[in-house]
Amino acid sequence: MDRYAATTAFVEGVFDEHRIGDSRFSWSPDVSLGWINGRDVGRYRNSRYTTADDIWLLAGGARFHYGDAGDWYRPLFFSLQPALHAGRTQALSSAYEFVTSVGWQGRRFSVQIRHVSNAGLHNPNRGETMALIGLGFDL
Repeated sequence: MDRYAATTAFVEGVFDEHRIGDSRFSWSPDVSLGWINGRDVGRYRNSRYTTADDIWLLAGGARFHYGDAGDWYRPLFFSLQPALHAGRTQALSSAYEFVTSVGWQGRRFSVQIRHVSNAGLHNPNRGETMALIGLGFDL
């Protein structure tokens, strides 16, 4: 937020894929549990919403892919998840948020850009944007 970095960690589960009709699009149920460390930003210390709270976030939604197995672009994805969280900050000021992600998912490795925001339903609404690198496991 505002160029101040924070440590973050997410655990994510992506479940069986489902084709959308006869199209080349597919979706998978997707759940996330995440943590965003609070940080001390001086200009917000006396605000109603500071930046000090740690955020715990639980989200569930869908991950979308396009293409058939073997297509070079098949590992690319878009994900949308409504979320509930604990903590209030300048970036995440409501109990509900939306998590959007775009990325690439290999068999054991993923890279994604994620944005968490309440879509302007409550102010302040600075949101959190992060780059995530992940490891994949079959359970």
